[in-house]
Amino acid sequence: MKSQFNITELVCTRISHDLIGNIGAFANAVELMEDDDSEFLSEIKSTLKFSSTVLTSRLKFFRAAFGLSNSNLDGVDMVVKTCVDYIKTLNPNYPIELHLTPQEGQRELNRALMLAVMVTADTIIKGGTIDISSSNQQIIAKVSSPAPLSQSKIQDLQTILADRLPENLSQYAPFFCLREMGARISINADNGLTMTIS
Repeated sequence: MKSQFNITELVCTRISHDLIGNIGAFANAVELMEDDDSEFLSEIKSTLKFSSTVLTSRLKFFRAAFGLSNSNLDGVDMVVKTCVDYIKTLNPNYPIELHLTPQEGQRELNRALMLAVMVTADTIIKGGTIDISSSNQQIIAKVSSPAPLSQSKIQDLQTILADRLPENLSQYAPFFCLREMGARISINADNGLTMTIS
């Protein structure tokens, strides 16, 4: 599909969307702290700690997934930790369990794997499991959940694969990035969700 949009704009919009809520919470907590209201001090500290953890984890993930290729993508342990830390920021009330197997020294494959983490996590509404395996330049991501997955998001991914554009393009920035990398992607939504990237 020939791009009818600027991929950079989509990525920037998606990253901004994923950071803005916690930046706002952080700013509000700092403002309350400046008011020197000791009644809310423990709540303020809790908000600052949570927001800073979320922002740090997401920024590290976005830098690796969307930034310039760097040696952090070579190391299996670093890729796993960055992805797990990112997943923990999504919805603490409905946690997602993540299992993945990056490949040592395979920067582009590991970048694609990280983008697959984002794409699949976006389909989970009320917690679940993501299993992502990679070998021989292929990634297989399987999503399961005790609750239904987001059928609208799965349909939008299928719409993109059919060379049509859904609404809210920036939400699918990681999927468009995978396609921009030249990845061949297939989706099977018969039982949960399975996404194959090669």
